[in-house]
Amino acid sequence: MPAATEEEGLENAAILLMSLGEHEAAEVFKHLSPKEVQRLGETIARMKAVSRERVEAVFDDFERLSSSESLLVSDSNEYVKAVLRKALGEDKANLLIDRILQGSDVTGIESLKWMDAQSVAELLRNEHPQIAAAILVHLEFDQASEVLKHFTERQRNEVMVRIATLDGIQPTALRDLNEVMSKVLAGGDRTKKSSLGGVKAAAEILNMLGNAIETSVLDFVRETDNDLAQKIMDNMFTFDDVEKIDDKGIQALMKEVQSESLVIALKGATPALREKVFKNMSSRAAETLREDLESRGPVRLSEVEAEQKEMLKIIRRLVDEGQIMLTSGGDDEFV
Repeated sequence: MPAATEEEGLENAAILLMSLGEHEAAEVFKHLSPKEVQRLGETIARMKAVSRERVEAVFDDFERLSSSESLLVSDSNEYVKAVLRKALGEDKANLLIDRILQGSDVTGIESLKWMDAQSVAELLRNEHPQIAAAILVHLEFDQASEVLKHFTERQRNEVMVRIATLDGIQPTALRDLNEVMSKVLAGGDRTKKSSLGGVKAAAEILNMLGNAIETSVLDFVRETDNDLAQKIMDNMFTFDDVEKIDDKGIQALMKEVQSESLVIALKGATPALREKVFKNMSSRAAETLREDLESRGPVRLSEVEAEQKEMLKIIRRLVDEGQIMLTSGGDDEFV
């Protein structure tokens, strides 16, 4: 039986939760992350009617999976560390390990992940840029970028400089943040600092801020530290860099992008990038896309950037899943 797609998996989870009843479903939701709750909630709201056969199939799958559950390893934390280090190497693995296993040290940050960006910005607005930077690097990059959009230009620039130059966070600093933010962060007794922040984190956040803000921030950084600005730019992935994805990766991307979104995103693409997309489609699909691009009138720049940003999110997910490899033009890994 083929593996379920991500969308099918969400729908199966939604069917199971709706079948449990409100009280039991609520208990399950307590153990999910904010993004998981949002995606499951949206899926539940979208589902109106489900066949009895599918409900029974979901029950059968759940029973099969749950009956096969057993204690696989005695120390799951150490197992995660060992597997990630073997698979990714020491540096990349340590970054992921910090994010996966740091729960006891920054439990308070979870409350920020449930808040809207404007509310988080209000909490941080009067804090020192160094404190704001230390907190933002604990958020998902897309949430951090949304928060930064609510800052003034000066504050946003100063925070981004500190994110880019942040060299980890010591346990004592976490405890100080805990006091300043009234338990927003919980300080732990770890023996080593967590590997958050740095030029890579700054680049990831900038990737999601939009061209105008991105340019402003980089100009500000360049005035104070040109080398730092260049390091950030070297770690950034822009829409034009889609051209660096190999043909197999482009084909994987095309399966994930809606045709309407693709048309709008390509309105702002270079001719070379358009041709790369065309050659990785069937002749009929490529011809239809060409016609849609020619017949589509002017599109607002903000719409084009929004669709391009959504495509970049899909690319990052596919990179994480190993379906896309980004290169800098040679054999060196780009991300």
